[in-house]
Amino acid sequence: MTDMDAFRTAVTAWAAGGPGDTARDLAARLPVRTVVLLEGRSDVAAVEALAARRGRDLAAEGVGVLSMNGATNAARHARLLGPSGLGLRLTGLCDEAERAHYARGLAAAGADPDGFFVCVADLEDELIRALGVDRVGELVDAEGEGRALRTFLNQPAQRDRGPLPRMRRFLGTTSGRKIRYGRVLVEGLDLGRVPAPLDDLLASL
Repeated sequence: MTDMDAFRTAVTAWAAGGPGDTARDLAARLPVRTVVLLEGRSDVAAVEALAARRGRDLAAEGVGVLSMNGATNAARHARLLGPSGLGLRLTGLCDEAERAHYARGLAAAGADPDGFFVCVADLEDELIRALGVDRVGELVDAEGEGRALRTFLNQPAQRDRGPLPRMRRFLGTTSGRKIRYGRVLVEGLDLGRVPAPLDDLLASL
């Protein structure tokens, strides 16, 4: 486990109600200057994959990329890590449907809600749109899951959905699949077609 992994683990425990001493010590020792707050681990995988493709080591730059394990935890993380807590700069991604929730939580913690970049539906939706459904299907095939995808698409419940919603649903059907494809989809992107919220987030760091 790297020091940044240890910091992420400590913040998760702190946000769950544990003591914050370890997170404080690690933040000062690393040092961490910016925290990227993301809804889940699939978003973390995508951000880290794009950083790697662009030759960046975010941990070495003092940037911690954290999963909050759900958008409802944004306010608590902002309170612990932002101006009212560790005093770190906060940024990240949020979904359009959660924008107002994030804004309230960040404002209450004295953090800047404009530092967050908004996905229309979610990051998976943005990535599928950027790649195209056919290209995502090719990536799924390359991962050895083509048969599972075809079986899924032939289910009666999926036949009335459009191609993009069906692909989004497939990526979320098995535990760990969204995390895996957070990386796979970004690695399959033309770097000139990175979705704007993800591109703008990385450029801001």
